[in-house]
Amino acid sequence: MKNGLWWVQAGLALVLTLTIIGISVVGTLAFRPLYYEDIENLQISKVSGYSEAEIRENYDAIIDYNLRWQDGRLSLPSIPMSENGILHFEDVKDVFDMFKYIAVYGGLFSMAGILFMARKKEYRYLKMTAKMSFFFPALLGLVAVLFWKPVFLMFHELFFDNNYWVFNPEMDPVIRILPSEFFLHCAILIFGGVLLGATVCGGCYLVLHGREQKNQDET
Repeated sequence: MKNGLWWVQAGLALVLTLTIIGISVVGTLAFRPLYYEDIENLQISKVSGYSEAEIRENYDAIIDYNLRWQDGRLSLPSIPMSENGILHFEDVKDVFDMFKYIAVYGGLFSMAGILFMARKKEYRYLKMTAKMSFFFPALLGLVAVLFWKPVFLMFHELFFDNNYWVFNPEMDPVIRILPSEFFLHCAILIFGGVLLGATVCGGCYLVLHGREQKNQDET
């Protein structure tokens, strides 16, 4: 690897890793079948007292709210919410907006970097990305699965500077249709997406690097 390109490749690998994480988070947010399956698996209708149709309708409203780019207040079709509950969902949307920006702008930067490196016939950044995308998420994913409840609490304490996320089910019954086990399933899907991205990058590196080595041996 040319010395002048080492830092460029390391920087591209970092951006590409963040992009993979951003895409995995947004993709999980948009993947509604995961929740639809959990309605039955976690017996959400029985626990919450809402019908499956009502649960789907209100969940879809939450997802639509978090996927859109415009700011605003969340209004659920049939579940009442307190002012603090509404403010918490605004904070949640800010977090998802951050990942959406990472996915979009990181993706654009990554594509430009990939084209630049292709012209230089340098592919070590793919190996770096595979390592970063594998080891860190794998470690965090293992910790999350083994210690989900403390990790779940720590996540909220780190990302939110208020206690609006501590819902009172009487004031904000929406919490009854959002069990913590569902968020664990989301975390597993996110880490699975990141590991898939790591596998793709690693596979591309092996193919491209092997092809380049073969061309060098033939010349």
